[in-house]
Amino acid sequence: MMAQRLVLRQLLSLTSRTLPPQGPLAPHGRAFGTSAACRSTFNVQDGSDFQDRVVNNPKPVVVDFHAQWCGPCKILGPRLEKMVAKQEGKVLMAKVDIDDHTDLAIEYEVSAVPTVLAMKNGDVVDKFVGIKDEDQLEAFLKKLIGA
Repeated sequence: MMAQRLVLRQLLSLTSRTLPPQGPLAPHGRAFGTSAACRSTFNVQDGSDFQDRVVNNPKPVVVDFHAQWCGPCKILGPRLEKMVAKQEGKVLMAKVDIDDHTDLAIEYEVSAVPTVLAMKNGDVVDKFVGIKDEDQLEAFLKKLIGA
């Protein structure tokens, strides 16, 4: 019995040293974010996620339809995220990769990227295609928020 306990203790001490840390306190984990951009921006996972977090959201939502291979998207995305974060939670930003969510791109008639929709109470209330500067983005967001 004593020998079994000793072996078990050695085994347990080994596994705790060899397994990488997991959970919300893992040193390099991305379990939670603390910046305003992290709280106000999210990636759409699927159609039901889009329905729950965009269409049924009581807050206005900016939807960024983008693609990994799209050069202008790589410029507009971070710029738009920064501008949305400045609105301090009055508006949210949903990111939709058109290659992963072709059905949503078709449903919302996205024919080019980047395409950005402004949605309020489940309805598209404004839209633009292409790249915009910060002043244009701010005006787009203020119109959506009603400020």
